[in-house]
Amino acid sequence: MNYSYPRLLETLAVGEGLVLATIVETEGSTPQVRGASAIFSRAGLVAGTVGGGLLEARVESIAGEALRDGKARLVTIRLDADPSDMEGAICGGAARVLIDPGVGRERAVFEKALHGFRKRRPGYLVAAIRPAMGDIVDVERVWVPAGEAWNTDRNVLMGVGFGISDTEVPSWPGLVKGEGRLTFIELILPLPRLIIAGAGHVGRAVARLGSLLDWSVTVIDDRPEFANVENIPEADEIIVGDIGDSVRIIEDSQDNYFVIVTRGHKNDAEALLAALGRPAAYVGMIGSKRKIELMHCEFLEGGWATAEEWARVHAPIGLEIGSKTVEEIAVSIAAELVLVRSKRKESGRP
Repeated sequence: MNYSYPRLLETLAVGEGLVLATIVETEGSTPQVRGASAIFSRAGLVAGTVGGGLLEARVESIAGEALRDGKARLVTIRLDADPSDMEGAICGGAARVLIDPGVGRERAVFEKALHGFRKRRPGYLVAAIRPAMGDIVDVERVWVPAGEAWNTDRNVLMGVGFGISDTEVPSWPGLVKGEGRLTFIELILPLPRLIIAGAGHVGRAVARLGSLLDWSVTVIDDRPEFANVENIPEADEIIVGDIGDSVRIIEDSQDNYFVIVTRGHKNDAEALLAALGRPAAYVGMIGSKRKIELMHCEFLEGGWATAEEWARVHAPIGLEIGSKTVEEIAVSIAAELVLVRSKRKESGRP
């Protein structure tokens, strides 16, 4: 599931007069993948994308028709335009797109999905698609929290009689084809969690970028005048308290990204000590090369970290882009976070 999907849930849970378009199947080369979704209103694109260009233009046009007659469609759009047509699509594949104007009546389902997302509980958004006439289809959705048994007595799940546990992550989104129906199942995972130790200038700038780049942002500082929603409105969670203790109580996850940018050596060391040796996708700490080397020696000589644990620390933090200003430093940190996240996705990890 692409990282922006929870933003779509937020829109669907409160919006009216919307059409949800989702790619449910692809063939050959396409500009987007299964599960890519976009929301349209009468005014046009509201959020998300199904790939842009000619594909999105065609989907938007059909979405307008669906809004006018209130009927969902399952359409196949081929992307094999003449290469001389610069406005056409030359991917050469095809995308099967579910275009549903009935999402308003299913707001309760999207609200459940959004609640699960906010509580960091994964689950499955299931859409039963039943052909009616031509491209017209009937659509029904349910939300199934991960780990709960599938209720195969419900019509929407009929023919999908398999169980899914929290430790079993199938390669969804997937389209299950049954007699007289299709069932599209999307796994919705919580956003990766960005834990920023330090609510100063750099921490605030990293929080802003982290939110834009689809992390769930937690900011920690022991100074309430810095750690507050007025100073960092982009944070999903703000913790005011001892920095080391506050980092230590963060729930363990392989999808945690720790960014240590406090106001001084002592606080950085406490935050790092609390983060080291735990499951995490990323641990990074700000500082000059001299400061990092001194802390390296302190941690190894004090027995606070092994050489292997220290080797996992990104320090000095961020990619080398010649950054000088606070904003440039934040960009270098955000770029490194994106790079690590992308490599994890390429390797099949969440």
